[in-house]
Amino acid sequence: MPDIQLHSDENTIVERLREELAKSEPTRKKRIIEKFVLADLGSIPWVGGFLSAAASYKAEGSSIKQNNLQTQWLEEHQGKLNDLREALEEIQRRFEMLGESVDERIQSEEYLGLVRKAFRIWNDADISEKRRYAVNIVTNSAGTRVCSDDVVRLFLDWLELYHESHFAIIREIYSNPASTRFEICSEIYGDVPREDSAEADLYKYLIRDLSTGGVIRQERDINHLGQFVRKKPIRTRKGAAPATMESAFEDSKPYVLTDLVDNLSITL
Repeated sequence: MPDIQLHSDENTIVERLREELAKSEPTRKKRIIEKFVLADLGSIPWVGGFLSAAASYKAEGSSIKQNNLQTQWLEEHQGKLNDLREALEEIQRRFEMLGESVDERIQSEEYLGLVRKAFRIWNDADISEKRRYAVNIVTNSAGTRVCSDDVVRLFLDWLELYHESHFAIIREIYSNPASTRFEICSEIYGDVPREDSAEADLYKYLIRDLSTGGVIRQERDINHLGQFVRKKPIRTRKGAAPATMESAFEDSKPYVLTDLVDNLSITL
């Protein structure tokens, strides 16, 4: 089993991150970044355990390295630590682009509460795309107040709740507003499956989840006061009722994102 490549001083990993993220910045900026980094690390429970285990690994040498399970655990979390460092460095670079205008915001307890929640979700995410969304929420909500912190927290709740399949539908409607269920399915999956297939049942489940969750809705007309206008009923000739139920891939009712997620660019 190859030795784990750890930093020269594992017990000072926080200081190391501070230095990397705040290099060439004035003292005040270093203090701001320090507070931000500590909020990140404090929200991820395995960091402390990793530092303790890494110190033992280094101190006890070859005897502990024979413990295959512990060695694998350290290797896995070393990879996670590298991912965490890259995420923090990306956030720092984007903070620098935003300038001093975000300094007060990223020190506030309201914002740091969002940061802790975002990095708990980042840590639990099983795909890199969700981690990217968490990083985007942290950085964009620092520099752009296009929505309230309550809405940002709701975005984080959705990020924790929904699967990547949900977000594929959200992205498609975001990119192509007023898409029908048929158009959404065609763009994401290509061929449209049979109505009685497991794929069709899954698709209906995803659409239902997002509709009842207040994320998407059918497009509606509004009047000059912003009120939704009732659709006029379509009169049909009397006759036999349709022989089949409405398709999961219906192609006449367009879907849009709700106004609640109109600023979804905060994550996408």
